[in-house]
Amino acid sequence: MRKRDHNILANAASLLICGLLAGVVVAAAAFPAVALSGLAAKAGGEAFGQLPDELVVKRSPQISYVYANDGKTLIATMYDENRRDLPIADIPQIVQQAILAAEDQKFYEHNGVDVVGIARAFVANKQAGDVEQGASTLTMQFVRLSISYSADTAQEVVDATEDTTKRKVREMRYAMAIEQRMSKEQILEGYLNTAYFGNRAYGIYAAAQVYFGKEPKTLTAAEAAFLAALVKFPGTYSVETGDGEKTAVDRRNYVLSEMAETGALTGQQATLAKAEPLKIVGKITPNGCVQSTKNAWGFFCDYFQRWWNDQEVFGSTAYDRERQLKSGGFRIVTTLDPVAQNAANKNVLRQVSVNDSRALMLAAVEPGTGRVRALAVNRNFKLDDKNKPANKISTNPEKRKKGIRGTYPNTTNPLMTGGDGFTGYQAGSAFKIFTIIAALEKGYPLATTIATKKQYVTKFPISGPNANCGGFYCASGGGGGVHNMWTAFGSSVNTYFVPLAIMAGIQNVVNVAKKMGITFHDEPNTNQDDLGYSNNASQWGAFTLGVSTTTPLELANAYATIVADGLYCEPTPVQSITDIKGNNLSVADKRCKQVIAPDIARAAVDAGRCPGGDDSAFGKCDGHATNRDSRGIVKKPITGKSGTTDDDNSATLTLSTRQLTISGFLTNPDWAFARGMKHAVINPAVQRTLGDFMKGKPTLAFTKPSTKIANGDQISIPSVECKTVEQARSILRAKGFEVETAPEQTDSKCAKGMAAGTTPTGRTIRKGVVVIEISNGKGAKPSTGPGSGPGGPPPRN
Repeated sequence: MRKRDHNILANAASLLICGLLAGVVVAAAAFPAVALSGLAAKAGGEAFGQLPDELVVKRSPQISYVYANDGKTLIATMYDENRRDLPIADIPQIVQQAILAAEDQKFYEHNGVDVVGIARAFVANKQAGDVEQGASTLTMQFVRLSISYSADTAQEVVDATEDTTKRKVREMRYAMAIEQRMSKEQILEGYLNTAYFGNRAYGIYAAAQVYFGKEPKTLTAAEAAFLAALVKFPGTYSVETGDGEKTAVDRRNYVLSEMAETGALTGQQATLAKAEPLKIVGKITPNGCVQSTKNAWGFFCDYFQRWWNDQEVFGSTAYDRERQLKSGGFRIVTTLDPVAQNAANKNVLRQVSVNDSRALMLAAVEPGTGRVRALAVNRNFKLDDKNKPANKISTNPEKRKKGIRGTYPNTTNPLMTGGDGFTGYQAGSAFKIFTIIAALEKGYPLATTIATKKQYVTKFPISGPNANCGGFYCASGGGGGVHNMWTAFGSSVNTYFVPLAIMAGIQNVVNVAKKMGITFHDEPNTNQDDLGYSNNASQWGAFTLGVSTTTPLELANAYATIVADGLYCEPTPVQSITDIKGNNLSVADKRCKQVIAPDIARAAVDAGRCPGGDDSAFGKCDGHATNRDSRGIVKKPITGKSGTTDDDNSATLTLSTRQLTISGFLTNPDWAFARGMKHAVINPAVQRTLGDFMKGKPTLAFTKPSTKIANGDQISIPSVECKTVEQARSILRAKGFEVETAPEQTDSKCAKGMAAGTTPTGRTIRKGVVVIEISNGKGAKPSTGPGSGPGGPPPRN
């Protein structure tokens, strides 16, 4: 709109009142109009020229909204002041008229200062010896609010609001200046978006939401008058208790009468509006993650806020970044998927109560984007009340002795994502996937065979309680027989993966984990220094068995990297961030890089199909599966791995389809040595959550890896049937095979003690393991004549 022409006489009169209040002119309240006009020339030529050039008006704090990935489902609101600015075009006339009737009926007549009103108030207050009347125009009030929001120090805020003549004079001078540079509509818009309406509602949009649960455009005359009445007395009514209703209604009715006086309403309309019952249906706008729309979503909300506070683009310090979030008016669409999140919450609580010391934690990530779709745990996201604590005494024996409470059922700790001293939990055999990848990168194919034993002794010196093999580290469990990567991963054979890690180079295995997002820490108050080990891992024999700590989110994202053909994407809780001006911020863009060759990643996925009861693209699982019911529950192609630590201190299961990866942990966050973590608890939670998420979604097959990376260079295995063991060993070694002898005899047509054949037969990888099977003599036909004894030539057919 065109700026109004300002009357120099009006400006001069206003300046005269400024001088009056400052003590320059004592009797000006009684000046006749002619005296006033006589000063106009001087005021216009000198005093008016001293008006401030411009009031720096900073944007007032705005509420930020945090949504789920659909952009509609609200997760949380973040604010220092609950406010959302609206253009004047979106604020109906009835609201504008109500605020003017209540605060400044001459708004469109004055130049920012009501000369007559100030003079009258000045005289009245002098006579009363106290403040009986105020004469601040709406423009002056807007100036006061603007100075407060532009303040850089607490003292500046005090100076902007203290009841002194000096402050009043400054407001008038700024009000006159601002009226020259802003239209009346702009001033009214700024005021309506800045004023405080009580109950944490700043601005007309927040006020309409808090009190009536609607937008300003649908307010009735009675509702508009009620809100206008609150500006002068914002503490007269409580949304939570209803206290102060009579005073608020009386003030509303006064405003309605004033609206009738100004012509905004007819007398009949005002009477009808006064008869309208006060119906407060809104509520104080929740603030922060502890007041998320669903308590179970608080953990994801907290993860988002921690992520935000790490982004330097929002400020140089974490404090500055948090202030940006709570005052910047951002629209944040997060990655939380309500279907995945609700399924995770449901299945977690189906297995473990919130009052259980065990924490059942799930983290879900989308492969190829790093978008975190769900975070769930059997805990309430809240701070335990110190005065009325609900949390149980800690299960940690040392803390229990001191009466220290644990973190259940209430906590705000980042259990699934890490941070604030939480470094994670041991994942067990799920870490074997890093050994597979390191071996594949070294050129070992999936078909690499190792003859496993019940115990595998390394050459790595070790001391302490784990030194159970003559001072050397040794692995045991799940051994016996020849395994390749498919079958060893399917059956989780420790004595396969420790030697495989040595073949690949343990430091290489650790480096694979690092580039897939696993972080290492110096564990406080323990003898375990994962960070130190990770940088000098050549003798870290137990790493492949999952002794290092990680979080559900890290592990889920590592497996998601494999499913995404080796594309690592930094885990992120955001899909888009829009600032108050409608600009999309690039900080929400996904951050991805290729860390594993696609064919190697596909081979790792193929091995991972065995544990869950699926089958590899080459049909090599051979029934080896530690959680074979997973495929039937999810009903889609899956890959992944379970894990268990010694003494059942933790149990994990990670499963993935092409669309979603879920990692579940069952452990005790308060005491890592607590036992009793069972797969019968963790497995169903992960399986059913993934199954629920995948209902109705397309079946996407995993990409088959190359034959070369699966089978390597295959060569024929010569027949050694009915040869002596030494003859068979010599023949096989000559072909370059690593030769082992089966521990038990087998039925064969050959004489007892002779070679009955080999495992495998036909063809195998170059330099692979070939096991000589020994005949027990059952089924052998007796023969006579020369050469029929042991070691002689086989009988002719």
